[in-house]
Amino acid sequence: MNAKRNKLSAISAILIALSAILMVVSIFFPWWKMIFFAPQYPEGLNIIVYPNKLEGEIDIVNGLNHYIGMANFSEENFPELGYLIYLVGGLVVLTLITAILRKKSVLYGLIGLLTIGGIIGVLDLRKALHDFGTNLSPDAPIKIDPFVPPIIGHNTVANFVTNSVLGIGAYLLIAAFILLLIPLWKDRK
Repeated sequence: MNAKRNKLSAISAILIALSAILMVVSIFFPWWKMIFFAPQYPEGLNIIVYPNKLEGEIDIVNGLNHYIGMANFSEENFPELGYLIYLVGGLVVLTLITAILRKKSVLYGLIGLLTIGGIIGVLDLRKALHDFGTNLSPDAPIKIDPFVPPIIGHNTVANFVTNSVLGIGAYLLIAAFILLLIPLWKDRK
């Protein structure tokens, strides 16, 4: 009887498999980006973060950041970009195993793992933003107070307004996580 109460329905298994698909699709879209606006750049400059690369007008942003003594944005400064895609791949495999096993206890473990991974990811991004905004070179041509760009939201530094937003990939990951929660509600007893 207890084994039956721990078993997820076939529909729940499909939802879990769909979650894995969304995780895979997320790697092809940006997870996060910063958009910089200033009078001289009314169209905005972007730093676009994928799980394995950076895109956007990074050279221009780095050239401007040099004036305030900020380190360059580069893939070398974000070692996570070298392995994050493999972590996602591992989570996809665990998610598919969870769909096949159809056990609530395994699903709880997967949700816990994803929650911990998400928290670590947010804290890692927060630390990187803190380090970039507070470790300014004292030899910079323009002196500004240290600052920490937000993960989501906007801030102003000199004449630049920066908007930080989630990318489509992050929304796909959130949807994947929600798909994992639905079976817990659907198959409750």
